[in-house]
Amino acid sequence: MAPAHTLRRDVLPTAVGLLLLLAWDSGPGDLTAVRLFGSAAGFVWRDHWLTRCLLHDGGRWLAWVALGGMVVYALRPARGGLHRRERWRWVAVTLLCAVAVPMLKRFSITSCPWDLWEFGGIASHVSHWRLGVADGGDGHCFPSGHATSAFAFFGGWFMLRDSHPRAARWWLAAVLAIGLAFGWAQLARGAHYPSHSLWSAWLCWTIWVIAAPRHRRNATASNTAPRRPAEPAPLPQPGGP
Repeated sequence: MAPAHTLRRDVLPTAVGLLLLLAWDSGPGDLTAVRLFGSAAGFVWRDHWLTRCLLHDGGRWLAWVALGGMVVYALRPARGGLHRRERWRWVAVTLLCAVAVPMLKRFSITSCPWDLWEFGGIASHVSHWRLGVADGGDGHCFPSGHATSAFAFFGGWFMLRDSHPRAARWWLAAVLAIGLAFGWAQLARGAHYPSHSLWSAWLCWTIWVIAAPRHRRNATASNTAPRRPAEPAPLPQPGGP
């Protein structure tokens, strides 16, 4: 069974995030946000160098480079730091996140904002919670696959937080910042609603909550606990042989 401190720092943020996402989905936030960037003429940021070339195409390359660096790190001999098995777990779960979210997107019938009729497309806005109800567009747009290029790397927080807490906090901050930048770019381009990127973040986080190691703190404590000194050998008794 997972320790109480692990439940508090993993399950509680996951549950709070889920409630906040459901609250967002129940309101008009998605359309309100998209309308800040789109008009009947479409989205002026759709093919801008910042959103398409740097944050979209460049973001994909950044994800591949980061994953390659993790594989190199996993192949290195174990000389302190994470055990090799933990390093391969890090790679495997990151790949799982990178595959799972795009697979969900592939089966989704929710269309992208740029497909809506009010932005020059042919689709109507239909909540992704209305399962089986088509919106008249191409679909395959929920959740955000591009945001997963950042959020799949949540693993640095889970793998480093016990042994290197400072590095883990910096890693988490960097992943959140890059993921929000990717999500903003897709919003400005009309490629995704905010909820699409936020659900990708929540899904990747939840996968890591399930897959992360649980007892590393206890194991570390047992390894570093002071050893009890050996008892001295008994003195020979008088009159012995």
